[in-house]
Amino acid sequence: MEVEQKKILVTGASGGIGRAICLAAAKKGYYVIAHYNLGKEKAEETLRLVKDAGGKGELIQFDVLDREGCREKMESILSAHGAPWGVISNAGINKDQTFAGLEGQDWDSVVHTSLDGFYNVLQPLTLAMCRKKKGRIIAISSVSGITGNRGQTNYSAAKAGLIGACKALAVELASRNITVNAVAPGLIETEMLKDAPVETLLASVPMKRMGKPEDVANLVTFLLSEEAGYITRQVISVNGGII
Repeated sequence: MEVEQKKILVTGASGGIGRAICLAAAKKGYYVIAHYNLGKEKAEETLRLVKDAGGKGELIQFDVLDREGCREKMESILSAHGAPWGVISNAGINKDQTFAGLEGQDWDSVVHTSLDGFYNVLQPLTLAMCRKKKGRIIAISSVSGITGNRGQTNYSAAKAGLIGACKALAVELASRNITVNAVAPGLIETEMLKDAPVETLLASVPMKRMGKPEDVANLVTFLLSEEAGYITRQVISVNGGII
């Protein structure tokens, strides 16, 4: 299969990292199915950038927490395009608070968006990908899921859960020539960090600067490639040297 024929689904494509992944993948020749839920205008801007770069793609709208709705949308993808070559599970949110002050709904929304979103999107696609006997699954985790961060118990739990899910799923799908990996960004210049104490956080970064969404996207496009076919069950950090 030629690379220009390969279809990929990117969830959370209206955000900074999701947009960068869509754009980088489009430049490599992938057909991008860019997901959004509420951020329609931002998603439309993502698709415009994809097309301005000479790429091809389309938008798809659904709530990753709506299990039946996700299944219907995934079935529509399978009907229109067949099994995708790659799925990037990027949709996620953060609602930071010290654990003592963390409201139950903020625990639920953060954990369910990452973990239920992973299941709700991927589970309906997995059998078709197995029949195809090739593909790439990449989950965007976080340094917080590896080291844990103060005020992010919910976010750390969600992102650590993604790592566990990827490791288990990688074992199941390896014989089908489907790789499953997690990418763990550190401090990346996105809207998620707009209210964060960046100068304080940079003290833990040996490179003493934040990364860019493109730094994450470049790794994702490599993991999507044929050249990454023997890399699976890995957690790869993009964090400027944080231990």
